[in-house]
Amino acid sequence: MPINSSTLSLQLSSVTLFPSNGRQSSRYELKRPQKWLPQRLLNNPINRITCISSRPRKKSNLKSEKSEAEELVRVLLRSFSDQKPLISTLNKYVKFVRTEHCFLLFEELGKGDRWLQCLEVFRWMQKQRWYIADNGVYSKLISVMGKKGQTRMAMWLFSEMRNSGCRPDTSVYNALITAHLHSRDKTKALAKAIGYFEKMKGIDRCKPNIVTYNILLRAFAQARNIDQVNALFKDLEDSIISPDIYTYNGVMDAYGKNGMIREMESTLSRMKSNQCKPDIITFNLLIDSYGKRQAFDKMEEVFKSLLRSREKPTLPTFNSMITNYGKARLKEKAEYVFKKMTDMSYTASYITYESLITTYGFCDCVAKAREIFDEMIASGKDMHISTLNAMLDVYCMNGLPMEADLLFKNACNNGLLPDASTYKLLYKAYTKANMKELLENLLKYMDRDGIVPNKKFFLEALGAFGSSKARAESTHSTTGSSTPQVSAKTS
Repeated sequence: MPINSSTLSLQLSSVTLFPSNGRQSSRYELKRPQKWLPQRLLNNPINRITCISSRPRKKSNLKSEKSEAEELVRVLLRSFSDQKPLISTLNKYVKFVRTEHCFLLFEELGKGDRWLQCLEVFRWMQKQRWYIADNGVYSKLISVMGKKGQTRMAMWLFSEMRNSGCRPDTSVYNALITAHLHSRDKTKALAKAIGYFEKMKGIDRCKPNIVTYNILLRAFAQARNIDQVNALFKDLEDSIISPDIYTYNGVMDAYGKNGMIREMESTLSRMKSNQCKPDIITFNLLIDSYGKRQAFDKMEEVFKSLLRSREKPTLPTFNSMITNYGKARLKEKAEYVFKKMTDMSYTASYITYESLITTYGFCDCVAKAREIFDEMIASGKDMHISTLNAMLDVYCMNGLPMEADLLFKNACNNGLLPDASTYKLLYKAYTKANMKELLENLLKYMDRDGIVPNKKFFLEALGAFGSSKARAESTHSTTGSSTPQVSAKTS
């Protein structure tokens, strides 16, 4: 479907980082040098009385304050350790730490696996005279707990918020829904999310907003639940809320992942008719959806429209095209996309190289795939397990289990620890090839690494073994030999 390049532009939105902490500044303030500031600032102290204007502060002042807040947070993060608890560090800088600093601490601690320390900071906040119970604080903490899979802790914070006298609002429920969607049991999580969604409709201050719809649309799109996506989209259209670019992208992504190209194109037309301009996410999902359906004419048309627009391709744009060309065994076109990417001064990522390795595997060019793999090792960059798995898969799909086993053992001897997906890939391949000795050795490696296969793992392997056994019996009846024939394929 052609895309009119004249309608394309970049969508930007403003985001409020911090809520108000409820503290009012006096009209006159005495500026003194703060001990936590860098030495270059201490060398030029400013000691003067300034009059604080009642007009809104200029952006430059806000940027300066944010920079100072970030500097203090960096000092705090550098100052605590296992021997020196975080609370002791906070007490040391108690005169300077306020709500905005705690928000930044939540973000930084949340990036690592330090959610317990987020709770320590929260408890410390509650003991300070300047602390005022605020929905923004609870919303942020619930979000952090959700990302770390701590759904129960997110629920506890929700109860704690209500006990503190705060009334939940839409942002809090959005954070709670997102927290549930991060849990492992996706079916249960989606049911919980819809339950909260329906509950929000009955509370005036908690009515669903466009963020709520976008969260749910994306979740059900990933679950490939088209009926629920359609129901949510219709519910949104019947409301007073206007869909935005994230809404349309979520719906189109759901259709694209399920091969519903006409519905995806219809949504794109509706989006453009509502004066909502496609962004790079729109282009990428269209390219990926057309590529997976091998509608390469349309995929290439969208790519040309992207190049003519104000948007710029991203690495996922090229990776998707390389992968989909590879699955269709269009090696030359995949190589052309890679050349186009490098000519445009893009630096290939490990995912790009994995896409090329997989492409050569589909095109029976095992030697070329191994050449790229060896070049990645020689580059000295950190090797990802997914890259090893891609090369192993190339050997397995081309009927070379012995080569796969040799590469696997070399990787283990060189300190690269395989994961469950590695073992699953090899187990299926060895079972399919009826290589009992390789299977026994693989099980020893699995036991060494503490990999315990589940029911699904064995069912898939037994299915592969069943089909392999049927082929072996057929071969025996026609050739009189029960030894599986393995042919090496190289380019």
